[in-house]
Amino acid sequence: MLNVKRLSVKRWLILSAAAAVFATACSTAASGDGDAEAAAAEATASEETTTSGETSTSVTTDDEPQAAIGVLPDGPSALFDMRADEFPDPLIEIDQVISGGPPPDGIPPIDDPVFLPVIDNIDILDPAESVVALEIDGDARAYPVRAMIWHEIVNDTVGDVPVTVTYCPLCNSATTYKRTIRGVETTFGTSGRLFNSSLVMYDRATESLWTHFDGRGVVGVLAGEQLESIPAPLMSWGDFREAYPTGQILDWTQTGTSRPYGTNPYTGYDDPATDPFLFLGDADGRTRAKQRVVGIEIDGVAKAYALEVVSGGEAKATNTEIDGLPIVILWKAGQVSALDTASLDAGAEVGTVGVFNPVVDGQTLIFTAEGDRFTDAETGSVWLVSGAAVSGPLQGTSLERIDHLDTFWFAWSAFQPETDLIES
Repeated sequence: MLNVKRLSVKRWLILSAAAAVFATACSTAASGDGDAEAAAAEATASEETTTSGETSTSVTTDDEPQAAIGVLPDGPSALFDMRADEFPDPLIEIDQVISGGPPPDGIPPIDDPVFLPVIDNIDILDPAESVVALEIDGDARAYPVRAMIWHEIVNDTVGDVPVTVTYCPLCNSATTYKRTIRGVETTFGTSGRLFNSSLVMYDRATESLWTHFDGRGVVGVLAGEQLESIPAPLMSWGDFREAYPTGQILDWTQTGTSRPYGTNPYTGYDDPATDPFLFLGDADGRTRAKQRVVGIEIDGVAKAYALEVVSGGEAKATNTEIDGLPIVILWKAGQVSALDTASLDAGAEVGTVGVFNPVVDGQTLIFTAEGDRFTDAETGSVWLVSGAAVSGPLQGTSLERIDHLDTFWFAWSAFQPETDLIES
């Protein structure tokens, strides 16, 4: 069944080449940048998409899908029929899942990532460029947004954990999930569809559809499943290389595809006066649709902090709480927007955000910013925006990272409609 599905995907790719060109042009046209539009269209037209050679075993039974470890249900592909009778009830309105233009994997994920050591490539990027920062059990990896903006998904294994690292340019959100479902390892691809102007992924084991923004299986035989998220925030390259000098950075010259890496096909997209691309319905009117926010959800309680509230100067610490649980939001200048100018290293300042549990050995620490570092009042230790103490009594300690999203208000409020908004 899996092989038949993959042949279908390839056939769709061939038949949809023209649609892929049109969609990428439409997407970049929303930015108003003609050169970037032409580059994106040309790149998409010449794409030779491949699917992962890594497959998972699917088991066919006569019963309803069982949530058994090591067993995934079989059934039709949600890529081709979202309304199949065999599917569980969808978690979202199917009419709200719309084509973004490209076919499945028309925006090609990176399935065989190649990495370079940070220590030997300190100057490979401008220090202000954005990367997605992931660290698991001491294995730290940077995924440059200059690659993610063209590929959106990287299937990787970090610290022996199979993960899918994702980035959606339309909502400026970076999320990472374990790519093991019911004990079965799979990989993820781009479906070519959008929901709430956000990337919709598909798993290659069952071809069910998943929302990148919150990691839910929403349509297909795995509707109702939830992926386990791993904190992996956006961070400036300068901050990543300082925090993880023994880490690795994705080599964007070894992706297997040709793209104008370093350029932004969505020039001007983060202008707060513009509307999101292909967003159906009305955005939450409490603030501008493209207001940048720091979105945090803990045990079902969600808050969105306007970026201006938690940022300022060289650095800023915001000591607060969510549902009675203390958190600290650290912000440091030095990261530029990837969605502003045509060049990814020349955008407006947005800074790097880290959200952490400030409790260490049972003591809640209160943080203040001093220059571009942070100091806790209780021990006087000095901390980086990555949450690592670099001097003082707590040197060598790392704060527990709390998952958060640096994103636009329209996307956060669409997925978290009951969220509080903090603007002052």
